[in-house]
Amino acid sequence: MAPLVGVVVFPGTNCEHDVVEALELLGARARLVWHAERDLGDIDAVVVPGGFAHGDALRPGAIARFAPVMGAVADMAAAGAPVLGICNGFQVLTEAHLLPGALQKNRGLSFVCRMTELEVVSERSVLTAGLQPGLRLAVPVNHFEGNYTAPPEVLDQLEAEGRVVLRYVANPNGSARDIAGICSPGGNVVGLMPHPERASSELLGSTDGLVLLGALLRSAGASLSPAGLSS
Repeated sequence: MAPLVGVVVFPGTNCEHDVVEALELLGARARLVWHAERDLGDIDAVVVPGGFAHGDALRPGAIARFAPVMGAVADMAAAGAPVLGICNGFQVLTEAHLLPGALQKNRGLSFVCRMTELEVVSERSVLTAGLQPGLRLAVPVNHFEGNYTAPPEVLDQLEAEGRVVLRYVANPNGSARDIAGICSPGGNVVGLMPHPERASSELLGSTDGLVLLGALLRSAGASLSPAGLSS
């Protein structure tokens, strides 16, 4: 049976239907999960999509981290299930301490919305499993606070452990070390600022996002544990 993916919806989320459409295009089943839900049932993987959760009040993701659903998401992450945060979802995962670091305002204090070129750095994540390092993908960004930052020692650790999974070829936002996406120590929790669901059709300018989402679904279908990921 095709994996069932839960797509979390907060007040202000605006990319949930795009994610569902892209996942279903790849043959997955998808269900919208309201932020007040505490039980994810038989869901195999979770996506926290982009948008403006709670209007980005205080700072992006700061309120969303306290939503009831995030307890269930944290439980899934601890159990080794695939958890993906896209754009605002990445911000939520850092605020919830499921991923290290933080996302700050873009270099130049400008909103960025354009196609970017990404390079796969590591296959040690559920989003890049089976993808060749060095592979380049065209995936758009759409954010004001996508500038990834972390203390130097954390950045060094991410690099040493192969947890920087995607880099910008041409950095659009000032992100430290050109980081576009990172993963947890087990590789099952991933955050990235670019929107793979918006690169799911030639009409949108690229289908490269399906390469990433396809890897996520394969990981979910194989029920990869942290120990089972590629190093």
